[in-house]
Amino acid sequence: MTGILTARPVPARSKAFDLLLAGGLCMVFGLLSIAQAGFVGVLGFGMLVPLIWRRTHPELVLLGVSAVATLQWLGGADLMPANVGLLVALYTISVYGAVRYSRIALAIGGLGVLMAVSRYWSNSDWRQQVTMMVALGAVVFGVWAFGERRRTSRLYVAQLEERAAQLERDRDREAKLAVSNERTRIAREIHDVVAHGLSIMIVQADGGLYAADQSPEQAKKALATIGDTGRASLTEMRKMLGLLKQDEQNGLDPNQPRPQPGVSSLPELIDNVRDAGLTVDYQVTGEPRDLPALLGLTAYRIVQEGLTNTLKHAGPGARTSVQLDFGREMLTVAVTDDGRGGGVAPSSDPGHGLVGMRQRASISGGTVSAGPKAGGGYEVIAKLPYHLQLGGQT
Repeated sequence: MTGILTARPVPARSKAFDLLLAGGLCMVFGLLSIAQAGFVGVLGFGMLVPLIWRRTHPELVLLGVSAVATLQWLGGADLMPANVGLLVALYTISVYGAVRYSRIALAIGGLGVLMAVSRYWSNSDWRQQVTMMVALGAVVFGVWAFGERRRTSRLYVAQLEERAAQLERDRDREAKLAVSNERTRIAREIHDVVAHGLSIMIVQADGGLYAADQSPEQAKKALATIGDTGRASLTEMRKMLGLLKQDEQNGLDPNQPRPQPGVSSLPELIDNVRDAGLTVDYQVTGEPRDLPALLGLTAYRIVQEGLTNTLKHAGPGARTSVQLDFGREMLTVAVTDDGRGGGVAPSSDPGHGLVGMRQRASISGGTVSAGPKAGGGYEVIAKLPYHLQLGGQT
């Protein structure tokens, strides 16, 4: 009963429509009922005016309209145009009312058919009575069934919208979690590869500076440069670690810093991928040089992620090419294939692996681009400068 008395939330546009609908029905069918039945036709307004609240209180409206129709039946008044309000109320409760009340409304409609036949066709032969019973029953059931179809359609659309919203929330949550995990992993790798080595370098450089009194001036200058560079690099690493830290502090790996893979480890990685069944062509152009540990690790991870994506998405029989170009100012890493991966992982909707590659490259001052190739296949190209810009200085 509390649910019936509680008004349902209805948009202002729907309320305005219901007001116009009830007003229009009163102007047409209400006046026609008065013209047909005289003073008794005033009862017609009792079946039309309550339709103003048909969506906010569908159960109460049906009960009210049915009560007025019962008074009409008891008073012996003829059927009038305003009885269309019964059908509107039945349709409304089948769309907006609770399911159990919709079933009750159908039963009330069936009872109304029997009452109408018994009152208005009582003097007819049984064939006409059956015909009118079937006709009125078909109208009542048709209106109710159409309303039920509308209800099912509304619920289906609402479920689709809710599912789409939930998928959107899940996708955003997974993307944020993936970025968070990747940022934490990058922070730990920076700590392992760079921070420990820079700390040792500063200690040695300072010690060498103070112990170089009897050494040539050039050695003292070199030691001073090493110390300054080490401090500047360590400051930058601390800044990046501070940016990568989340509100919830994640403890760093308690183990000692361990060697990380670099460009020199790529042949072993490619051999492992070949053993997995992927055809890989590995080429190195330009003059190879010793790379900073972080830059070498970034290049290794980008190649590793590119080959992993090829294994996942390129399909059987795909050929892959890994190219390293040691230019004058930057290392260019290209991972390309001739498979169907371009249709699976388009760059307009990057996956978590591509997000990680771009974050790694940006920390090293580089960029990563990925997308389908002309003619088919997929390519990942990373440009990694050898020297990271620190405060406008190289």
